[in-house]
Amino acid sequence: MNLRQLSQFVALAETGNFHRAAERLHMAQPPLSVSIRKLEEELGSPLFERTTTGVVLTPAGEAMLSDARRALFHAQQCRQAVQDAREGEGGLLRLGIIGSATYALLPQLIPSLRQRYPQIELELSEATSSEILEGLVSRRFDAGLLRYPVLDPSGFELLPLDRDDFVLAVAESSPLAQRDAIALAEAAHEPFIMYPQHKVPSLSALAMMRCQFSGFSPRVAQEAMQVQTIMSLVASGLGVGLVASVARQVVPRGVKCLALTDNPPGFHVGIALARLAGGTSRVVERFTEHALRFASVPRVEGENWDKPG
Repeated sequence: MNLRQLSQFVALAETGNFHRAAERLHMAQPPLSVSIRKLEEELGSPLFERTTTGVVLTPAGEAMLSDARRALFHAQQCRQAVQDAREGEGGLLRLGIIGSATYALLPQLIPSLRQRYPQIELELSEATSSEILEGLVSRRFDAGLLRYPVLDPSGFELLPLDRDDFVLAVAESSPLAQRDAIALAEAAHEPFIMYPQHKVPSLSALAMMRCQFSGFSPRVAQEAMQVQTIMSLVASGLGVGLVASVARQVVPRGVKCLALTDNPPGFHVGIALARLAGGTSRVVERFTEHALRFASVPRVEGENWDKPG
């Protein structure tokens, strides 16, 4: 039994006549008769009862019809899935994301992506930027949204989507909270909640470098990997923390974020789309094209976002 025979069986069942079924199938009637007879012999039961005007289904044929239609439908779905994957309009996209991408960027990207490419199946996994890069190399991820810039971009294509700056998270009970903006150098005496270098090396390096640009090395009181954890520690009075300004959307009670007035020229943090250099699948290409439509980062000639600083 094959799909061609199932298609012939369904056509004959729906038309009730060999001649009309052959016309629908764009074939001659004798080969159709031979094919149906072979199908009946293979199944060991007649599927049609021949009459003077055509054919009617036997009980065995009636039992087979719905499954035959489903088989043809799923076969067509398989063909369509392959075509969509080949053209990048369908298939599985495994996307690694940092937590802060969920604050603003993902809510912009995902609904419109689903509307534009409803056949693309998304598998989202939260990870650190370094884990995303490792996942790209191991093929666990097809693409990623990570904190940008990174320490070592070699082997990857990094496309900035969102440019941001650090802000200083302080406890509302701190005298610093009386202000809305501050030069980071004025907080040099404060204990800092910093990112662990061994788990988030790029973000740790960026935060350290930002302090150094303001003329000091921070006194590290605690380390935390997630922005929400840093905010909680800040609210507890354990220190201040540098976070991307997009985190203002999830500031907990007891924390205030201060803009920094002494940002060095050209120093930014942001989110980039990461993928392996040297060729990607069509579905990654489609996602990239879609994501770049929402990018808030115009490329400025002379700026180098490839490495921190």
